[in-house]
Amino acid sequence: MHPTVDKVTRRIIDRSRKSRGDYLAHMAELASQSPHREVLSCGNLAHGFASCSPGDKDTLKLMNKANLAIVSAYNDMLSAHQPYERFPGLIRDAAHSMGSVAQFAGGTPAMCDGVTQGQPGMELSLFSRDVIAMSTAIALSHNMFDAVALLGICDKIVPGLLIGALSFGYLPTVLVPGGPMPSGLPNKEKQRIRQLYAEGKIGKDELLEAEIQSYHSPGTCTFYGTANSNQMMVEVMGLHLPGAAFANPNTPVRDGLTRAAAEQAIRLSRPNGGELGLADMVDEKSIVNAVVALLVTGGSTNHTIHWIAVARAAGILIDWNDYAELSSVVPSMTRIYPNGQADVNAFHDAGGTPFLIRELLDAGYLHNDVQTIVGHGLDRYTRMPECKDSKLVWTPAARESQDPSVLSTARQPFAPEGGLRVLDGNLGRGVMKVSAVAREHHRVEAPAVVFNDQNELAAAFEAGELNRDCVVVVRFQGPRANGMPELHNLTPYLGVLQDRGFHVALVTDGRMSGASGKVPAAIHVYPEALDGGVLAKIQTGDMICVDAVEGRLNLNVPEHELAERSPALPDLRGSHTGLGRELFGWMRRSASTPEEGACSFWNHES
Repeated sequence: MHPTVDKVTRRIIDRSRKSRGDYLAHMAELASQSPHREVLSCGNLAHGFASCSPGDKDTLKLMNKANLAIVSAYNDMLSAHQPYERFPGLIRDAAHSMGSVAQFAGGTPAMCDGVTQGQPGMELSLFSRDVIAMSTAIALSHNMFDAVALLGICDKIVPGLLIGALSFGYLPTVLVPGGPMPSGLPNKEKQRIRQLYAEGKIGKDELLEAEIQSYHSPGTCTFYGTANSNQMMVEVMGLHLPGAAFANPNTPVRDGLTRAAAEQAIRLSRPNGGELGLADMVDEKSIVNAVVALLVTGGSTNHTIHWIAVARAAGILIDWNDYAELSSVVPSMTRIYPNGQADVNAFHDAGGTPFLIRELLDAGYLHNDVQTIVGHGLDRYTRMPECKDSKLVWTPAARESQDPSVLSTARQPFAPEGGLRVLDGNLGRGVMKVSAVAREHHRVEAPAVVFNDQNELAAAFEAGELNRDCVVVVRFQGPRANGMPELHNLTPYLGVLQDRGFHVALVTDGRMSGASGKVPAAIHVYPEALDGGVLAKIQTGDMICVDAVEGRLNLNVPEHELAERSPALPDLRGSHTGLGRELFGWMRRSASTPEEGACSFWNHES
């Protein structure tokens, strides 16, 4: 192992010793009662399989036959999840072929951040993760199941499914992806058209046509945002079948992978002799593997929040220092938009996750000594699935990258380190993704332009008020203020300013999209403005230094002057009602900090 990866892993193990021990003891106690149908009364059982076929009822009467729970985030508005409409039938057929049963245990909500970007609904996005976790727990609470198939792909959905399923970590669990849509309008062209629209050089009809050509069919969006970062991390944790992340929907390979995932979940079940559950597979080493995979691929900054929450659900304590230290030593091995111009289909064709995993294992950046759903050892994931004679087979990963401009080797990476920085200073603590930021923009020192609402920025841009060097501050966007929405709609405006030759940066207690790009952005800054953060005291014209080179985030105002200032107190009631936001007040009030997972049902001390 690389010494830094080993050191960080050992530190996490030591830090988590008590919480991880308590979690595993709790899972062992629950597992001792398995199979759980045996503890149900006759009335419970009758209700549990009342709608089943006579054959399935006969199977479920037997405690030595597996019942596979399907928990799905299907809806047909979300392109990534529309293919899941067909999956329950495929999974049931696979279960029957093994003498078992699969029941649709429950559905979870699945919102699309692409639809809600810049809209009030985005203020529900982060907390939808916790709702998904709770709805997953409800789906599994009937105690009827021996294994779990989780159907989800996108931003908050995979973390939510995992958090919920880890409360049932004694059950073997397989995540079943649906795959990305085929490539559409090139990402560089999409970005160009968005900036032209922001400058008023084209109209809405032209912009809409470009967006339709980009997002054009069932499947995950093809840029490397949070959804595809989910798939990368889950596969490197060994919770998918090998090579499953980026096979396209509605293809023979994808259907074969779905059936095989169901079969594998059943093989892992206790009625079939299995002894390991999700709790055994999500451990400190697999969490480190996931973070390494995120960093070497320049993945979504959202996972500096979500994977902290996932880890905590398994009793594992990680923080931003772990991310930063790993980022300082792991190589940057991919160029996928926004860190390049290619999309995830090009990455998959270049060798995909099997090639990446083999390279990282050989170079000592990933732990091989982990449990996966296909057995012990991550080296089992250095194979790519394909269909031969209507059968799914796995072949070894390509020996060389099929496109070195998209996927490099560990020995000849695109950059010697990963793309994440942690920033500290009198403004608070935040993170910055620099993998797509040119080195000359890693440090920006300029006057602040302060906004309390993201919509104010567009008006200022159109009025020409931002045509200068500036650090744009968008505050009162933290989890306690308004649910911590993504501020992706700001990207085109800031990108235009940068293209005009101005030195610009963003500082916010909100989030950016998983597609954070070329503009330096200090995000997730806490303490947030509503929670006593210095952000609330910044005034337009104050000098701010955003420095990813030295890891600094400073407001250049004398301490005595800052102490005399009163914090801004904007009226936030407009973000607390309408479109269901009034139902989420308790989540806003109880949210932990971003570095603790911005979670509403446990905090750092729990």
